[in-house]
Amino acid sequence: MYKTTFIISVIFLFSFASLAQNQEYNHAHEDEHHHGHEIGASITPVYFANEAELSISTHLHYVYNFEHTKLGLGVGYERVFDEHKHNFIGVELNYRPVHRLTFSLSPGVVFEGDEKDFALHFETVYEFEFGAFHIGPVLELAWHPEDYHIGLGIHIGLGL
Repeated sequence: MYKTTFIISVIFLFSFASLAQNQEYNHAHEDEHHHGHEIGASITPVYFANEAELSISTHLHYVYNFEHTKLGLGVGYERVFDEHKHNFIGVELNYRPVHRLTFSLSPGVVFEGDEKDFALHFETVYEFEFGAFHIGPVLELAWHPEDYHIGLGIHIGLGL
């Protein structure tokens, strides 16, 4: 079951990457929609592999996108609503290979009750824009020493 879930998630990730790479890359269009700041939120059902449990998570972030680059830097927070009281906070490093596709890597700390450990989150978002707002699917893979979780949900963001 775990391997199947992981394989499906990886196929989903590469499908979006392939779709994004097939789009024509247009610098004028990218500059036209470039937002220096982004505030985002997502809601995702997440599956904890070692515990074989499904929970709901929310993720909030702020990212500063460097002008004329494909890079962004910010901070992210995740809360998983389960008995473990899983909270994560980390530095968010974003890479946008094409206009609508973002990959995020977030090293940080996970807090579960009184325990804290290093954790690593990876997310990818494909955005559909409506003015300053965007919405789209998000795929999350998160690791920490006790377990890892995989989630597929919805991301909503505001570019400023």
